[in-house]
Amino acid sequence: MLFSLVAFPTGSVLCYEPSVVEIPKGRRTQLRLIVSPRTLLRWHADLVKRRWTFPRRRSGRPRTEVSVRRLVLRLVRENPTWGYRRVHGELVGLGFTLAPSTVWAILKAAGIGPSPQRAGPAWREFLAAQAKTILAVDFFHVDTVFLRRLYVLFFIEHGTRRVHVVGVTAHPTGTWVVQQARNLLMDLRERAVEARFLIRDRDAKFTTMFDAVFASLGVSVVTTPVRAPRANAIAERWIGSVRRECLDRMLITGERHLRHVLAQYADHYNRHRSHRTLNQRSPNGRPDLPPPTGPTRLVHRDRLGGLIHEYAQVA
Repeated sequence: MLFSLVAFPTGSVLCYEPSVVEIPKGRRTQLRLIVSPRTLLRWHADLVKRRWTFPRRRSGRPRTEVSVRRLVLRLVRENPTWGYRRVHGELVGLGFTLAPSTVWAILKAAGIGPSPQRAGPAWREFLAAQAKTILAVDFFHVDTVFLRRLYVLFFIEHGTRRVHVVGVTAHPTGTWVVQQARNLLMDLRERAVEARFLIRDRDAKFTTMFDAVFASLGVSVVTTPVRAPRANAIAERWIGSVRRECLDRMLITGERHLRHVLAQYADHYNRHRSHRTLNQRSPNGRPDLPPPTGPTRLVHRDRLGGLIHEYAQVA
């Protein structure tokens, strides 16, 4: 009598059944090739493994929630002088229960070092804090319609973005620059503008006497690196603005004409033109008007023959 072996790999019972039908000799080989002994033993080993495998419990403390991790990183980002102990105290005050070592581990995993290594202000933060006491100075040139080159000396206040066009000349010299600087300082003193730093480039017209004029008032002169216009970016940005909005759109006939044009543009720039840095206000601070509640009428004032328009609201 022949027996056929039936194995179920996903079950838990191996069944042997007697065969009542005699299998031809040619098909016995095919039956033996369906399942090899190695496969049968592996199925049995898997059944035993699943039978005696129990769920494992994770050892140690539970993982910190993602929301707590984000809160720790936020507190450190907004308060760079806080150490992990200070952050832990703030979390306890907010009702979170965790160990100080957990805060330390979160900071270490995020690549954040101890507070003394990150307490110093970044360049952006330093400049923003010192902006009200920073002046910048620079030259730019204008070619007249008769191909005569004129040089313009200006100063700009970082905090208010107020610009001062102090001189126009065809032959700038160190003595002339020093005199323009003295005139500017007298004007700033009358308006009670406090300056502590002056940014300038390495132009030879900024002589030792020029630096001494500012040093006598306690103003430190900061010299930009060679070929680094971004080090004096605010002054360079104003040069781009006056060229795009004014000088590149008209022909200059001479020094007197250029003085008049720059005076008109500087007045527009200081009194009316909006600035993103100042929350869309002008350097001199236009008064904020209430939002219109009904139909309004706008009037405009022409500057430089209609090259620039200034708008005002009329009730």
